[in-house]
Amino acid sequence: MRTLVIDSASEACSVALFDADELADHRHEVIGRGHAERLVPLIAELADGGRADAIAIGCGPGSFAGVRIGVAAARALGLGWQAPVRGFSTLALVAAGAADAILDADGGLVAMEGGHGQWFVQSFAADLAPRGELQSLYPDAAVELDDALVVGNRAEAFVGRRGAGRALAVLPDARSFARLPTAALFDDPSPIYGRAPDAKPMATA
Repeated sequence: MRTLVIDSASEACSVALFDADELADHRHEVIGRGHAERLVPLIAELADGGRADAIAIGCGPGSFAGVRIGVAAARALGLGWQAPVRGFSTLALVAAGAADAILDADGGLVAMEGGHGQWFVQSFAADLAPRGELQSLYPDAAVELDDALVVGNRAEAFVGRRGAGRALAVLPDARSFARLPTAALFDDPSPIYGRAPDAKPMATA
């Protein structure tokens, strides 16, 4: 079975095509912004236009816009191809990208940019199962967490601020999907925002 994997929740725009567990093709670009314009062309560049029997989508947390764009694209392709769509946490994908280091360290903490001065943080066990809840914390609160290994796009800032530990700078990469535990996938994917939305509903008169 062929699976298309998508993640656009960070500054990376990443897609991969797997034949069973074997990587068939991939595209990975660090673009910062512009996921809405770049994601679909990246998928189209894959073998057979990225056509797959199933789709897996990174649901965040991360960039509000990037998460929504990725989930919307996955749902649209799933409808068009009559392919099932399943979701996974982007933080779990980051952990999978550092799977060997996390195994050696008997677990680690993922630290990613959360916006508004906060970081998304979550601990993972050696087998990549979550061993803590996802949190959105200001840096001074985040560095109270004591995992020796920290991975993610805020790992170096985290370890530097705490003054101890090992940092691995890792972005979500669709190629790491093969290392995700089966339990990390869920049905009916929708965005994981990790914190309250920026927009506030208008007060009724």
